Amino acid sequence: MLKRFKSIPVCIIVLGLTFFGNYLTVFGDELEEKSIVEERYSTVYSNWKNDGVKVNDDFYSKIGSGEFTVSNNESVVNKENSNGYDKDVVILKKDQSIKFEVDVKEDGLYEINIDYYPLSNGLIPIQGQIKVNNEFQYFESRRVVFPVLWENESLDFKTDRNGNEVMPLQKQVNTWLNMSLRDSSYREPESLKINLKKGINTIEILGSSGEVLIGDITVSSPIKYQSYEEYKNGLKNTEKKSGVLIVQEGEKNKYKNSTSAGAYTSREIEVFPYDTNRLLLNTFSSNKSGETVYYEVNIEESGLYNLAFKVKQNAKTNAKVYRTLTIDGKVPFKEAKSFEFNSTKGWETVPFSNEDGNFEVYLEKGKHLIGLEADASVNNDIINTLSNIMSEINDLSLEIKKLVGNNDDPYRDWTITDFMPDIEKDLLAMADAIEKEVQVSIEKNDGNEDVEEINKLKIVIKKLKELASEPNKLPMKLGQLSEGSGSASQVLGDVVELLESQPLILDQMYVYSDDMKLPEYNVSILKKMSESVKRFAYSFSPQKESNDDGQVVLDVWVNRARSYIDVLQKIADEEFTSKTGIKVNFSVMPNEQKLILANSAGTQPDIALGLSTTVPYEFAIRNSALDLREFEDFNEVIKNFSPGALISYMMEDGVYGLPETQDFYVTFYRKDILDKLSIPVPDTWNDVIEILPELQRYGMNYYTPLALSSGSKPFMFTAPFIYQNGGDIYNEETMEVDLNSEEALDGIKLMTDLFSIYGLPLQVPNFYNHFRYGTLPIGIGNMENYLKLKNAAPELEGSWRLAPHPGVEGEDGVVARWATGSAQSSMIFKETKNQEEAWEFLKWWLSTETQVNFAYQLQNIYGPEYIWNTANLEAFKQLPIDEEDKEVILEQWEWLTEVPKLPGGYMVERELSNVWNKIVFEDENPRAAIDNSVITMNRELKRKMEEFGYVKDGEIIKQYKIPTIEKVESWGE
Repeated sequence: MLKRFKSIPVCIIVLGLTFFGNYLTVFGDELEEKSIVEERYSTVYSNWKNDGVKVNDDFYSKIGSGEFTVSNNESVVNKENSNGYDKDVVILKKDQSIKFEVDVKEDGLYEINIDYYPLSNGLIPIQGQIKVNNEFQYFESRRVVFPVLWENESLDFKTDRNGNEVMPLQKQVNTWLNMSLRDSSYREPESLKINLKKGINTIEILGSSGEVLIGDITVSSPIKYQSYEEYKNGLKNTEKKSGVLIVQEGEKNKYKNSTSAGAYTSREIEVFPYDTNRLLLNTFSSNKSGETVYYEVNIEESGLYNLAFKVKQNAKTNAKVYRTLTIDGKVPFKEAKSFEFNSTKGWETVPFSNEDGNFEVYLEKGKHLIGLEADASVNNDIINTLSNIMSEINDLSLEIKKLVGNNDDPYRDWTITDFMPDIEKDLLAMADAIEKEVQVSIEKNDGNEDVEEINKLKIVIKKLKELASEPNKLPMKLGQLSEGSGSASQVLGDVVELLESQPLILDQMYVYSDDMKLPEYNVSILKKMSESVKRFAYSFSPQKESNDDGQVVLDVWVNRARSYIDVLQKIADEEFTSKTGIKVNFSVMPNEQKLILANSAGTQPDIALGLSTTVPYEFAIRNSALDLREFEDFNEVIKNFSPGALISYMMEDGVYGLPETQDFYVTFYRKDILDKLSIPVPDTWNDVIEILPELQRYGMNYYTPLALSSGSKPFMFTAPFIYQNGGDIYNEETMEVDLNSEEALDGIKLMTDLFSIYGLPLQVPNFYNHFRYGTLPIGIGNMENYLKLKNAAPELEGSWRLAPHPGVEGEDGVVARWATGSAQSSMIFKETKNQEEAWEFLKWWLSTETQVNFAYQLQNIYGPEYIWNTANLEAFKQLPIDEEDKEVILEQWEWLTEVPKLPGGYMVERELSNVWNKIVFEDENPRAAIDNSVITMNRELKRKMEEFGYVKDGEIIKQYKIPTIEKVESWGE
């Protein structure tokens, strides 16, 4: 049983309340039109141009470390320790800063370039901020990224036991680099400018995360790119070469600036190299704007050369993707920026050219780096337009909710136009703005309209026009406007993600002279069919380890993607098998239903990994899972886990599974927005209620996962309110629910009052989008939200933070923050003949050392988005995650609990969800709603308890022991 806390009565005073009908609505005072945070660079830059701010020509100033003012005197590093810079440099760390002055002769726009040397492990981005004359000139200046270069550990790829090539580890390149100021999303077509006034200006660079050495900083006039014609005119007397064909394999890159982009396996016969039966790393794949790959080519004679690329782009049908080409780090001419790659059905060789012919580039004798940067800047304007419209839609939706509350009664008439007379015009204006962007997109794609982004935008246009035709029905159609999974706002968010995506697969790059013919790769249909038949036949050959030599071989089924299994097989072969002699075969489990069928047929594996939290219990209650408490060292093994995490795997006194990964539910908040509004981060639910009027005054709100869907509300979202108020779901003595206790009732009332009284949004299918665009600047999120914000919203880095889950303060002053955190689990099957060996494997796999190794290898090979949220607390402390974030997550995990599993528990979960719906949507009395549902819950619990032998003829014949945290903690005493 959880520690019990009495709830404090909710009591707040709200100023400026207005009643409309039977609903309480909060209206703020008339607000001045102002931005809560800085405007985006594109808006600021446009305003500068409109105000007549000009680009300043012919200015150059280099500032060395001797001219820096540093916040810490220990920051200066002498040249002997400068890693080859040959002069004194400065180290920039988190919460430290560098200031310098620059004297310019004219007002105008300038660029900044920085020499830097990354010191931190590149898995955690090195980031800073930049202020000009003590202010952030635009939002993007709050996050400056210092890119890191990576190289493959080896270009001779290793193979696994089946001869398939495996992804190589990536090594950070330790070298001095130079960067211009770029937006972290890499959507702006040029480097970011700064606006300097005539005279002395102060520029400050602040450290946000990681450590980096800073060398010289230059402030100069912006680069002006010459046209290809100008470039070619400067090379009139340059000799064209002949007889040259350099073939560069895509997967054999020299460097790249992201571990997310990398070698990729293609089974197509047109690709080189190719093997019928083996998986080869034979192409290079990149997607995110800003991802850059560099190839080193050795030129034997100086002269003019052509470039071409053998590529495949079928991820975005009928749409173009773009790359910017650099030579030795520089763009040679304008046309090399945002170079087009059309959609392809198969492999095509694309020359570096335009309609006038091939672009010839000058390469001197020696080695050169040719770079290809994924480039979404072509779509920047439409992305900004759609983002603004999403904000307008969310503002409009909020205003409607202020008028009508949570009432979506289809039989009630509203006259929205009396209160919002411009609503029809506003909706049509949004549709018109999107229509203009659709036409621009059609032109970009050479008149082709059958493009996913365009089709989605047409749906939004149609939806907005239909809503505009009947504005007074909007209260019943908010799901179409902003709240449903297919709402206009949600679809626009999906389109933005599509526009940001720039997928391209590269097989080969060619550097060649005019007289050379490029390699051909056309393959007949018969040859392709022949290869398919060979592969099919080969698939029947044994590829697993056998026990012919008498060694134990464990069969492990894994409910995860192949990329995870490849890494797991690699480290198991290298570490577990080599030390124990126990061989392990990992297999992909397509879905968990296969386990049920295999168990019925007696063909189940020894171990299963990556399972949903409910699976071990379902097998345990059917006597098919092994009780792990039978092993002597079990109590020692579980010391690295949160006690509450084990509750899901317990049945009576046994434990039938262990957690592999662990989720968390914590407060996500936009620090930039809350700081501007002087809104404190809430610690309790009372605090949340107190900040709602101020949030709503600015057209914003607070999010809880209960708004994730309009249907069922699972235990993971409802149970925390009950536990935080000192209640319980079940009563062990009666083997019935305990939801009609006063504590449980307090929790349910709080859970429903947040929506029915205080106006939290009822449906938010995508918290990430609302958080990204500031309409929901605070709310409760989990690991999924964390990963998206870290990897898909780089422009927000440094602008948001985590805080513990809000809770309920008890009489002793302790805030109870109970929340769930179930993720994936592992189990051993009872029928395995290798119980001891299976336990040895499970201990090894869940050990701190293995979990840390696995986590680092995943991110190193596949990119920072592959965060392994291990349930091993000691291992989690060592993961490459921001230290402040780790502290919050670990603190919240001290309050982790799960709802115990009971036969018939599904009915309790469903009926508790129904209680929420009845109170919020039907205005039913909470006590009556709970009492009615408790009858249904207990009836089903009794039926299932009878089925499994705990109850007979309505009488308890065997007590079902309900798992508790206290019981788990007692095992370690």
